Amino acid sequence: MGQTFVFVNQKGGVGKTTSAVNLGAYLAEAGKRVLLVDFDSQANLTSGVGIDKKTKPGVYELITGQAGADKVVLPTATENLFVIPSSIDLSGAAVEFVELVKQSERDLFLRTALETIKDGYDYIMIDCPPSLGVLTLNGLAAADSVLIPMQCEYFAMEGLSLLLQTIRRIQKGLNARLQIGGIFFTMYDQRTRLAQDVVKEVSAYFREKVFATIIPRNVRISEAPSHGQPISLYDPASAGGRAYQSLAKELAERG
Repeated sequence: MGQTFVFVNQKGGVGKTTSAVNLGAYLAEAGKRVLLVDFDSQANLTSGVGIDKKTKPGVYELITGQAGADKVVLPTATENLFVIPSSIDLSGAAVEFVELVKQSERDLFLRTALETIKDGYDYIMIDCPPSLGVLTLNGLAAADSVLIPMQCEYFAMEGLSLLLQTIRRIQKGLNARLQIGGIFFTMYDQRTRLAQDVVKEVSAYFREKVFATIIPRNVRISEAPSHGQPISLYDPASAGGRAYQSLAKELAERG
């Protein structure tokens, strides 16, 4: 049976979407069937794998019952890598959920929607918005494990404690099986003392939860999404490509 991961960080710009795309692509290249779920109305994951943000039906139609799961899964240029695209419509859905649906149901839309197809994949990777709102809660309710990308800066430490409180709340209520799958560092600049200190402090506290692989600050990683490609297609030999391949291997080995 496959595993469902959700990428969460309430701070934007930490490499959450980039990590979902690139880890998914490398796991797919290793022969695993991987489904990326774009659960952010900005649809950056969708365009990051070369799919038009206006593509329909997508995740909005899936969770509102307008289309079945089999109708919204699209192939990508990477063999074994599939995506459920998002669109701006999803931002409307978030408002509708809050206004129209009682709490106990509105956080379970995504879990219910993925139920019928999850056995067809080795990994499902859900990318959520940079907030702890209703869409992210849906992602946490649907997942087995949380993957937390962290930028190596001071404010990242503060945000982490808030995120962990939210995860504990989900574990007590919506999703008792939810685990912290791991924390990994992104946009690492080894020249700065602060980056080194953040890695040291978080690693000392979370120990085995922290992945050994660190993703460096790398211009090729930043360029790849504008070409609609994961780094594994755009420039696998780059420092960023090699790092994501290593992180994917580490993730797979954790089981």
